[in-house]
Amino acid sequence: MTAPARDASAVPAAASAPPLLRVRDLAITHEGEEVATPASVTFDVEAGEVVLLLGPSGSGKSTLTLALNGLIPHAVPATVTGTVEVGGRDAATTPVSVLSTHVGMVFQDPDAQLVTGTLLDEVAFGPENLRLPVADVLARAEDALRRVGLWERRAENPDRLSGGGRQRLAIACALAMGSPLLVLDEPTANLDPQGIEEVYAALAELVAAGDRAIVLVEHNLDAAVGFVDRVVVLDAAGRVVADGSVDAVLRARADELHDRGVWLPISAIAALRLRQAGFVLDPLPLTPDELHAALDAAPAPEPAPAPEPPPSTTAPRRAQGPDAAQRPDDAPPLITVRDLHLRRGRVDVLHGVSLDIRAGEFVAVVGANGAGKTSLLQAIAGVVPAPRGTVRMGELDIARTHARRLATRIGFVFQNPEHQFIAHTVFDEVAHGLRGRHLSDDDIRERVDSLLARFGLTEKARTHPFLLSGGQKRRLSVGTALVAGAPVLALDEPTFGQDRARADELLSLLQELNRDGTTVIVVTHDMQLVTEYADRTVVLADGRVVANGPTAEVFSDARLIERSGLRLPPLVRALQNVTGHPELARVARLSDLPGARA
Repeated sequence: MTAPARDASAVPAAASAPPLLRVRDLAITHEGEEVATPASVTFDVEAGEVVLLLGPSGSGKSTLTLALNGLIPHAVPATVTGTVEVGGRDAATTPVSVLSTHVGMVFQDPDAQLVTGTLLDEVAFGPENLRLPVADVLARAEDALRRVGLWERRAENPDRLSGGGRQRLAIACALAMGSPLLVLDEPTANLDPQGIEEVYAALAELVAAGDRAIVLVEHNLDAAVGFVDRVVVLDAAGRVVADGSVDAVLRARADELHDRGVWLPISAIAALRLRQAGFVLDPLPLTPDELHAALDAAPAPEPAPAPEPPPSTTAPRRAQGPDAAQRPDDAPPLITVRDLHLRRGRVDVLHGVSLDIRAGEFVAVVGANGAGKTSLLQAIAGVVPAPRGTVRMGELDIARTHARRLATRIGFVFQNPEHQFIAHTVFDEVAHGLRGRHLSDDDIRERVDSLLARFGLTEKARTHPFLLSGGQKRRLSVGTALVAGAPVLALDEPTFGQDRARADELLSLLQELNRDGTTVIVVTHDMQLVTEYADRTVVLADGRVVANGPTAEVFSDARLIERSGLRLPPLVRALQNVTGHPELARVARLSDLPGARA
């Protein structure tokens, strides 16, 4: 799935007017921190451009976006050096209320910007504060809600939307402001594949006139690559290391970006691996269609001795759990869900769901926004109350089990990490679950220090969790679930906000735990992740199970996937029906491709 390709000729080659955005030598140091992230950033954005901002987790991408409309330093305390000018105005000295008419923002967490009781009121809130005539406010609100597919739900409370629905609403709020510059921080992170296509189509239409620009922070490059004009890359220290066209950066410097832990499109990662196997793929394909065409045109590589297998971005496949070979198919399930009906407010979100999960399985739950994925996961973990007897873990009735005991059996990771943070430092956040078990201080410190090192958070031990980057917050939330050693882990969008290297580390860790016996249940919109790691996939639609089986079998039914509002994984779409190399046509996982790297 890629965004609709934009006409590069629509972007001005040289601007006669001042740029919409001018950033010079920008460095930001949060209160209580000693190191600036970002550390040194310089770039311009002209009207009509879509600029993609890439970089490893913790490089300062989200912090940078908050400086573009003055929230840093006006609302978030930080030391800022360098300059940010929006429409010729200094962001550090211009009030946020003034800058908001020039910069529209969509935050990484949509809940951080939703404040009213209906969707229509939410989208109208910004234009109303600009003191526009009522007719103009309503016209803007209707146009924005229609663009993101929410007009028919305009009278509903935002709380009734799924995570993806709230993300769409936040985008609509930014669109309604009519700002020349739109800044989007992971705008598609909670959207299903069909929703991603629709949002990027709406954004492409928005910038087509040439008088607006977009700065985009995005890890899902499979969706965004056809939409962007320029790419700016930060290194781990928050310094600009690349700034140029998609061809000049993503194609020409893919190996370098891969080594820096930056996300690339799945087709590009696959092409890098195939190049190692001797395939001539030049220029580097970035989309499934490009990879398909390049492989059909490429001659067979010269046979070569198989090298020692090096580290790969995807861990090798393994049997389902430590005793998969010995475990009979009719072994009693670890978790049983029976005829589960669940309401949220006045809305029925699950309708008679029944499901078994056996010990040691790695199960993915997928479906369109609003299908009931998060509700099912939360009911299994006891986060939301389910009717008694409908969800069991062995002899344990989840609905009748105390939360403290349940936490030792099922570790849960929320879709939004902030929803589970309760301590004032990263160290105390991880230590909280251990302190209730009456461990010694030395034992707690040893366990916490080990986990922080494993997740690259040692230097953040004394930092407040809310001051972490999005990717660091996600790692912390997973760490707090892992530290208790629960036999079941339930994770909602575990790779949200992660750079490529950290996502690989996290998924490899989950796979390692799974090999050692931990049962893993994952809700995700990342179809490639599902294909790479999940033994079994459960597809939900409208609160009901519409498919449940081995992952390869589920994804072999393309019509089912399409009907469920999903899309086939990028690699499957790239390789299906490849005639030049039929041995690749049935490959679905990066780890199954020939080559020395992924």
